[in-house]
Amino acid sequence: MCRLFGMSAGSKPVRATFWLLDAPDSLSAQSHREPDGTGLGWFAPDGTPHVAKQPIAAFGDADFAREARELASRTFVAHIRFASTGALELRNTHPFELEGRLFAHNGVIQELPLLERHLGEALDLVDGDTDSERFFALITREIASRGGDVGAGIEAACTWVAANLPVLAINFVLATHDSVWALRYPETHPLFLLEREPGEPLEHASTLGSRVRSPDGAGRPLVVIASERMDADPSWRALPAGELIQVTESLEVHRRRILDRPPAHPLSPADLEDGARASQA
Repeated sequence: MCRLFGMSAGSKPVRATFWLLDAPDSLSAQSHREPDGTGLGWFAPDGTPHVAKQPIAAFGDADFAREARELASRTFVAHIRFASTGALELRNTHPFELEGRLFAHNGVIQELPLLERHLGEALDLVDGDTDSERFFALITREIASRGGDVGAGIEAACTWVAANLPVLAINFVLATHDSVWALRYPETHPLFLLEREPGEPLEHASTLGSRVRSPDGAGRPLVVIASERMDADPSWRALPAGELIQVTESLEVHRRRILDRPPAHPLSPADLEDGARASQA
């Protein structure tokens, strides 16, 4: 399955190098299993979003390694793709950017013609072939129709998808320059949260005896969202299905259940075509 990553460092920029490259289960390591695309999204000091992505695996992407070591941002979104819908093209590679927000998704949504009809004019926001980008366009439309209320827009879009479309999973991470939002729904795929207090530097000792140390965790709290636990920190917690979280600029984690029942048209991996089934293993 695709892998999601989101991180907030609060009010001051920080690098995400440890999580992207050096952690025991970094995104670079995960990309050996999910080889179909790599994307990293971040924000400039003025809040302008930026995305660097390629339809290739992170472990073979020199640009990804350079960006992971050099870039600093208050919030990050990254994605490792194992394609289920859409060709291996740049336009289908996550994260996507709309209206100053970044978005990455893990899962499968079917009956895309019905979703496209529901999108109406908002379908013009979509450039590629994926269910993920169409889902993001719906979230974007619903946020706009609610005066920019991100939480309300997410709830409206997810409620409609869960009630009307066949769904395997709609796990996602959405970031603005000062907040990170995430949802796990339903229980098909995990999504984890780490609230890391200031303390010892982030560190990983490899089986070869080498030791990687990152200063970013020494004096700064961090909140990390990921599809799997990325290191041995015991504070990783699985998100409950249907609970929307928002990590604020002050690193408060607000939780609100927005979906309290299974999808009306649930999918299992057995319902998927071979390629999509393999991507969701």
